[in-house]
Amino acid sequence: MQTIAVDAMGGDFAPKHEVEGAIRAAEELQVGVVLVGLEDVIRAELSHHRRAGGLPIEIHHASEFITMEDSAAKAVRLKKDSSIRVACRLVRDGVADGVVSAGNTGAVMATSKIVQGVIRGVTRPALAGAFPSLTGSPVVLLDVGANVDCKPEMLAQFAVMGEIYSRTIFHNSRPRVGLLSIGEEEHKGNDLTRAALPLLKALPINFIGNVEGRDIFNGIADVVVCDGFIGNVALKVSEGLVDMFVSMLRESLSATMTRKIGSLLSREAYREFKKRLDYAEYGGAPLLGVKGVCTICHGRSNANAVKNAIRVAAEFAQGRVNEKIEEELDRTASSKVAAQ
Repeated sequence: MQTIAVDAMGGDFAPKHEVEGAIRAAEELQVGVVLVGLEDVIRAELSHHRRAGGLPIEIHHASEFITMEDSAAKAVRLKKDSSIRVACRLVRDGVADGVVSAGNTGAVMATSKIVQGVIRGVTRPALAGAFPSLTGSPVVLLDVGANVDCKPEMLAQFAVMGEIYSRTIFHNSRPRVGLLSIGEEEHKGNDLTRAALPLLKALPINFIGNVEGRDIFNGIADVVVCDGFIGNVALKVSEGLVDMFVSMLRESLSATMTRKIGSLLSREAYREFKKRLDYAEYGGAPLLGVKGVCTICHGRSNANAVKNAIRVAAEFAQGRVNEKIEEELDRTASSKVAAQ
């Protein structure tokens, strides 16, 4: 059984949703959970859930926590006993197989890199976001915010890591990998994309060339690679559009439903539509390239999102994604040396 450490003090509504999500994960996924944070606060929240008794859930005390208002760099340096730092230590020391946090993204990324370390061959870890597509299979976009400025070699590493992640977690036997640009033609793009293109072509992956922003959602590619600045903008624009679409659809249904049978069918369709677009169904974004497993959630994550983030972290650990990334990067490096 996989054991996942959860930063119980990280989210906007912590520890309420973290505790509920941990209980759901332990019940439904047969995953062990260690809730990390202020023990008295976590225990008080657990006392509201009778069904928590007998489940594989433990509490590990941490005397501090990092807020969304804290400076990431300062908090990582000064709060040595923060809940996220203690959770990352549990992964480093082999007590837990992965860590999940809905806390300050910058602080979680920095702490994970410092405490857990980076796997061999990785220059910079990347955040991998899962996006819904018309084909029904999620599209992996990376980087969605860990690295604002990137070098071409980093995009090549992102492609390898994203391909392995898509293959392992979403069961795509041969993921199609695309490079996000402003046109399909090879001469289009900026200096970064034009320099990265030949590097991605040389990789032992199913690289399909440049793709455009709309291709993130139409299912042409299974993995889309970009720098963290572009990826984060794409992520935030997508979240805003989803919120707008869901709100507009809800208003339209309310205004047009006149018959009971039509009302029932419309509500069912609405629920299905909302579920397909709901970030909570995809859990969190894994930080690919760090030792162990680190999954970062939205600050406003509900219990379902926390449960699914725990699921993703457990599947990541069970699938030996890090070992596969390290092996593939070693193989790529060896091929480069042999070619020189």
